[in-house]
Amino acid sequence: MARHLMAALALAVAAAPALAEFALDSRYTDADGDMIADIPTDPAQWVDPSVLVFAYTPVEDPSVYAEVWAGFLEHMEKVTGKPVQFFPVQSNAAQIEAMRAGRLHVAGFNTGSNPLAVACAGFRPFAMMAANDGSFGYEMEIITYPGSGITSIEDIRGKTLAFSAETSNSGYKAPAALLRSQFGMEVGRDYTAAFSGAHDNSILGVANKDYPAAAIANSVKERMIARGLVSDDQFVIIYTSETFPTTGYGTAHNLTPELQEKIKEAFFSFDWTGTKLLAEFSKSNPPNERFVPITFKDNWAIIRQIDDAMGVRYTCN
Repeated sequence: MARHLMAALALAVAAAPALAEFALDSRYTDADGDMIADIPTDPAQWVDPSVLVFAYTPVEDPSVYAEVWAGFLEHMEKVTGKPVQFFPVQSNAAQIEAMRAGRLHVAGFNTGSNPLAVACAGFRPFAMMAANDGSFGYEMEIITYPGSGITSIEDIRGKTLAFSAETSNSGYKAPAALLRSQFGMEVGRDYTAAFSGAHDNSILGVANKDYPAAAIANSVKERMIARGLVSDDQFVIIYTSETFPTTGYGTAHNLTPELQEKIKEAFFSFDWTGTKLLAEFSKSNPPNERFVPITFKDNWAIIRQIDDAMGVRYTCN
């Protein structure tokens, strides 16, 4: 039976030490209070690159997603008048560092790494994928394989639970908060954590019985099932969370205001009909069929709450 995260999260927040409010790194300003970095007021600080670099959140096989995004990037080229290069990133940390260093201009940061990208890399998210009816989101699932001997959360005690990365919401922070608050289980004391590097790695690891259980984003699993990489009968779901926002798309804060507006225009004017983007992302439930506007302040409030429960501090090196 699926349980929900919110009650457990409330317990975790109550037990966690009080943290300072979400704050941007000192190199950024937030004069309007929207919780993201302002565009610099001094035009001398604006960046107008000859080639735009785009990165999608880390996946096991970036070459697959380079092809999926190709049509959209061609559309962005037409709208902005600039060549757009797909940059395959290997980790959330590498993606954040690339934007912070000025090597990445447009990106989709996954749900959990969004706050760190906003705080430390000047990321300005403005869009998210959604269904045509406006519904959006995904759930965190804890999965195992048939015959593993795991039928409930309590059965993970003494075993290994695969996470994707420490910056991931559904791949680490939400499930770790749940196990701590609702079941009194701490990583390292009551169960062993294995970090696979990506949700698809965790899913394949459970399907191949390399991991007894894993915490994953069900949207990734659904797309992998639709592509025939795994089958539904390879998994048993022992937990399902509330719905979370999906990958947030946006720009580096210091691109010229005109360029940032053109990039937004590219996202919201893209026609998904018959595209590889639709073929890939409509496999989720609800299907992703268009880009919709979002704000970090509102749509990521639950994610910041989970981070607070986990004692996460957005320290920037």
